[in-house]
Amino acid sequence: QVQLVESGGGLVQAGGSLRLSCAASGRTFRTYAMGWFRQAPGKERECLATISRGGGSTTYADSVKGRFTISRDNAKNTVYLQMNSLKPEDTAVYYCAARGSGDYYATLPNTYDYWGQGTQVTVSS
Repeated sequence: QVQLVESGGGLVQAGGSLRLSCAASGRTFRTYAMGWFRQAPGKERECLATISRGGGSTTYADSVKGRFTISRDNAKNTVYLQMNSLKPEDTAVYYCAARGSGDYYATLPNTYDYWGQGTQVTVSS
């Protein structure tokens, strides 16, 4: 079992940057593909980025491609989401998730096994 704890959210002006972190418990972090998701009020949970177990492969949603970067440090049991050029429409609760089996590029929330509690990101105009 994996426990995930996100941090790094907050209030930022449009055009600014934030770096989210997701710390995982346990010694099996490297066996999980990881993803970052977000959910705004009244909207479905959206997959933003995924990363393979070794960190060598990534995918991005069109809405964040070129602005967000996912990375991981398996020695620190942590996955990151660097967010640049933030827009008001990026305002949402951001979640990290872990997937124990299957391909790293899965984007459906119900294909992920473990979730963090979420961290709020608010972008003011």
